[in-house]
Amino acid sequence: MKARKVSSSELGSIAVESWVDQTRRPYVQDGYAWVPVRDGCAWDEDLPERAGDPRGYQRLGDLLIFHGDRPSEAEVDGAIRRCHPRGVLWTRTHLGVMRIPETTLLYGEAGEVLHRENGSRYWLDPQQVMFSQGNRAEKARLSAAVSPGERVADMCAGIGYFSVPLGRAGATVDAFELNPVSYRYLLRNIRENRLEGSVRGFLGDCRTLISGVYDRLLIGHFEGITMFGAALAHARTGSVIHLHALEDQSDQVLTLAAEAGFSAEVSVRVVKKYGPCRVHLVQDVVLG
Repeated sequence: MKARKVSSSELGSIAVESWVDQTRRPYVQDGYAWVPVRDGCAWDEDLPERAGDPRGYQRLGDLLIFHGDRPSEAEVDGAIRRCHPRGVLWTRTHLGVMRIPETTLLYGEAGEVLHRENGSRYWLDPQQVMFSQGNRAEKARLSAAVSPGERVADMCAGIGYFSVPLGRAGATVDAFELNPVSYRYLLRNIRENRLEGSVRGFLGDCRTLISGVYDRLLIGHFEGITMFGAALAHARTGSVIHLHALEDQSDQVLTLAAEAGFSAEVSVRVVKKYGPCRVHLVQDVVLG
């Protein structure tokens, strides 16, 4: 694995750099991080592939979360020895449009946690609501892209994954969420981050609640193409729509934009790996 060695304290600031391979995780040890490099970019060290390394997991507060296939007892025991968590969860998938986690408690106890990320604070219960640390670089990228005073619609806000950092970056955010449990955490996280003056939460379907015109619209849901028409109806020339998906939908996006009277430029970037031979994409759509 070709990588650049940096201080681990720099991970947040370099997450949006063009040379970072977003499909692979950095290796962190003793205050340093070896950050995977995209093909064709300069690198410092060529690390051996570490097939025998411990399986990856998320750390949310004092809980550990395994995703995908059920971890073995040895993998769970190893994670417990390394991290001493309050509990260990296995999340198989997220179900339906409300993205409800399907979880099993493998060790200890679970419940609410306070998770800190890039200066933002999030309360959540990972047995009830979704949270993905794999989107950290995308959150940082959008936070760097917004201008103070921008009007932003977060059409699938969840607990505030994007709304909170965008509000902290100076945007005025309308955050829409369909899941009542996620919505309660959204409101709590707005208060936790003292964003009552810049982020507003709305409970219900964004397609019926959204109103007005926005500079930037975020559709952070894999069924987001079904909401793209609603986003276009509340955009203007120069607006940017960030549409998440599991496949490149550029042709469909261009057709829908043209039907709404816009030209569009679409750029596609990888957010992270999603599964075997699949990646999580974001399509940046600039309307003309």
